[in-house]
Amino acid sequence: MKILVFIKLVPDLVEEISINSDGKSLDTTWLRLIINEFDDHALEQAILLKERISAEVIVISPDIEGVDEVLYTALAKGADQAIKLTGDFSTANNHSYAHAFTPYIQKIQPDLILTGVQANNDIDGSIGPLLAAYLNQPFIGYISGMNLDDNKAVVMKEYPGGVKAEMSVSLPAVLGIQAAEQPPRYVAVSKVRQIMKTAKIDEQHFDTMDMSGSPITNRMFQPETSTYAEMFSGNPEEIADQLVAVFRDKGIL
Repeated sequence: MKILVFIKLVPDLVEEISINSDGKSLDTTWLRLIINEFDDHALEQAILLKERISAEVIVISPDIEGVDEVLYTALAKGADQAIKLTGDFSTANNHSYAHAFTPYIQKIQPDLILTGVQANNDIDGSIGPLLAAYLNQPFIGYISGMNLDDNKAVVMKEYPGGVKAEMSVSLPAVLGIQAAEQPPRYVAVSKVRQIMKTAKIDEQHFDTMDMSGSPITNRMFQPETSTYAEMFSGNPEEIADQLVAVFRDKGIL
């Protein structure tokens, strides 16, 4: 059983985000990138499955600054192999990622592909359905638990309003993980450093970026401030009178 996990780095939303001078992309010069939270859950779910059955966990990611440490951390957590696809991904989005990674995934022939259900920099849909389409495999998203039974995956899918459904899908398949069955495990920095000395990241070079199907970004801009909220002061009765006056002025009363 081969389980492949697709991982990508995304902007840390704690950082201040600024727009490039071209007005069409983010300035990543000083932007800190971290592993996509949902991808981390997909990795954890893959390792949990490995601990239950005889499985090989393969992690694959585009070559972005800082990805080596993320891949070594995945190996320290329990992944068996890490693959880094090298090339120019400066303008990449999920369509181009799916185009680029499909041929390499087809060579690996995994029984199961796990991705994060979404990412904070998705502007053209999540990566899972795109990979499934290019690989001609079924896809189920928003998974919060799963087991493997013979040649099927039995998954727990979440819907709005707290509704859950149990589904089964024949393998090979692509699953979008919303939450692993337990929080992503922590590994000590010392263990990651040790893995760096003994493990190797396999590099596969990618030449041509296929942007077909991708949206075109014409302009990016910060939300513009128009008016600020009006703060009322006084005792409760005075504030109530002010609110009634505003509602009357707006034609609500």
